[in-house]
Amino acid sequence: MLNVILRYRGFILGMVNREVRGRYSGSVFGSAWAILNPLAMIAVYTLVFSQVMQARLPDIDDSLAYGIFLCTGIFAWTLFAETLTRTVTIFVDNANLIKKSNFPRIVLPLIVSLTSLVNYAIIMGLFGLFLVITGRMPGWSVLAFIPLLAIQIMFAAGLGIFLGVLNVFFRDVQQVTSIVVQFWFWLTPIVYPVVILPEYAVSLLTTFNPMAEIMLAYQDIVLRGEWPVWSLFLDQALLAGASVVIGWWSFRKLVWEMVDEL
Repeated sequence: MLNVILRYRGFILGMVNREVRGRYSGSVFGSAWAILNPLAMIAVYTLVFSQVMQARLPDIDDSLAYGIFLCTGIFAWTLFAETLTRTVTIFVDNANLIKKSNFPRIVLPLIVSLTSLVNYAIIMGLFGLFLVITGRMPGWSVLAFIPLLAIQIMFAAGLGIFLGVLNVFFRDVQQVTSIVVQFWFWLTPIVYPVVILPEYAVSLLTTFNPMAEIMLAYQDIVLRGEWPVWSLFLDQALLAGASVVIGWWSFRKLVWEMVDEL
């Protein structure tokens, strides 16, 4: 896989560049929307929710805390959801490319992951600037984002590849995944803090929802400057690794049947 990535790095980077630029092609402001959209989101979440609606976190005495809490969770979840849902449809969406071109098809999910990561990097760069300006930058603990993002992206990409292979043969998979992701969002502590939930609900969330602990870790890093307790993420890391192995195996097993089906 590493040899494939190195050999086709030009193709991969070119496709990522095309994906990022293609979102705003034909618009007057072009790539400037990649900055304007995140700025608008940050303004809405921090100013409207924290200042206009007076939303507060029960355990933090800071007028901007809820807006920062909301931005941290929603931006990270958007990365996860975009990686997962776009990987599920990547083989169907690129059917003509897969049938007519001779290249390792497994790089397509990698292109999706990198594109989502670029978009996330842009919005988090702006969000980080906002934290610096408002004096709320957490410090060196932000480096803990790197391993958490690695676990999250591996999990989303691996699960997406497996479901993407199934989606080639059963197109309902795409629709089911979209619905599940919507419910999954509300079963993850993103718009509500876990301190308002009863203990049994918190236990259920952290036990059966692999994204719950990850989102809580992001929020603790940004709001409290706390480093994650890495031993708590062993299950998530193993699940992420298993999802990549299963996704890769299913792709290798059915790749030629996929080409025929497409």
